Amino acid sequence: MLSSAVKEKRAKKDKRFFGFGRNVFVSGLVSFFMDISSEMIYPLVPLFLANVLGINKSIIGLIEGIAESTASLLKVFSGWFSDRIGNRKWLMAAGYGISTVSRPIVALAATWHHVMGFRFMDRLGKGIRTAPRDAIIAESSETAYMGRAFSFHRSLDTMGAVIGPALAFFFLGIFSNDYRKVFWLSIIPGIVAVLLIIFFITEKKKASVTPSERPKLTLKHFDWKFKFFVFIAGIFAVGNSSDVFLILRAQQIGIPAIMIPIVYLLFNLIYSLSAIPAGIAADKFGKKRVILAGFVLFAILYYGFAVASDTKTIWILFAFYGLFMGLTEGIQKAFLATIIPQDFKATAFGIYNTVVGIAMFPASLIGGWLWDNIYPSATFYFGAITAVLSAILFIVFIVSIKISSH
Repeated sequence: MLSSAVKEKRAKKDKRFFGFGRNVFVSGLVSFFMDISSEMIYPLVPLFLANVLGINKSIIGLIEGIAESTASLLKVFSGWFSDRIGNRKWLMAAGYGISTVSRPIVALAATWHHVMGFRFMDRLGKGIRTAPRDAIIAESSETAYMGRAFSFHRSLDTMGAVIGPALAFFFLGIFSNDYRKVFWLSIIPGIVAVLLIIFFITEKKKASVTPSERPKLTLKHFDWKFKFFVFIAGIFAVGNSSDVFLILRAQQIGIPAIMIPIVYLLFNLIYSLSAIPAGIAADKFGKKRVILAGFVLFAILYYGFAVASDTKTIWILFAFYGLFMGLTEGIQKAFLATIIPQDFKATAFGIYNTVVGIAMFPASLIGGWLWDNIYPSATFYFGAITAVLSAILFIVFIVSIKISSH
């Protein structure tokens, strides 16, 4: 029989917060503080580049494409390495730490090359931390409640993205639109995120294995469902250009620069509030249905951004864009967790995030080129078309699963 001390120790480890295990809850808090840090900067970067440094949209697209895609190459290796060494926590801490120490680069930036260096380093940290973090959440959640676990994480993450732009708006007013002072202040919540990982994330020790038994970086571990789903996610991502183009579109239509953080705050607020209900709905009615609805909604929204001609429409579109994110971001990962082998979760999340991230390179390049060389609306027409294609492919995917199960 277990001693009372052992039982008490185990009870503390198994303690739940708002119905979630400690790792899931703390991972949400970590992302909450990191997103405060990131979103104090992110909606201001395209304005800083365009208005302060005088950079054109093609260069902005290049910066976003390089930052997202090059750093995303690390996601698959980070996931594989995490499975191989049997460690999630310290890779997660390293990734959040790298993103935090990138902040002074943008605060001191004098050219667009410096901003690109900041974005690359920030995304480098994301590339290292994402797959191990997602694996911790998956391993700390029951299969039946995977949707709400990932959606809870996305909700807290996005609530940080609500507070971040609000703080940016507040400090821009205090500092008379001095972007650099806001960038410096963004370091503080990043430090809090790293400390939370170090002191509160725990993971079970895994049984030691021989070198020959350690996971190898190969697709042989995964069946056609995983590969098809990742392919669809990649197609969709090619048309999902960086959100900086949505911000630039808002300014182009007539929303003043000082109100951009508030527009972005609205988007993130609805994203955060819709994520958990979307996760519960996905667990109850099926993750595939919710994902398909997200693809269709994205196509409608990007068409809306293409034809928008007044600021009221922009506010409405950003609100529904938040709903789209709530329907897709966490749910796709929750669905992915149900079709991958137990021993290769971090590798699978790494592959998924890498494919999506790499696709963002041509997405942002194409978005910037279409904006500068055709017309701004072309960026959003292209995204709407790829979303429709993704929805069609996903319907084929759903039908194929049903056929193969009979």
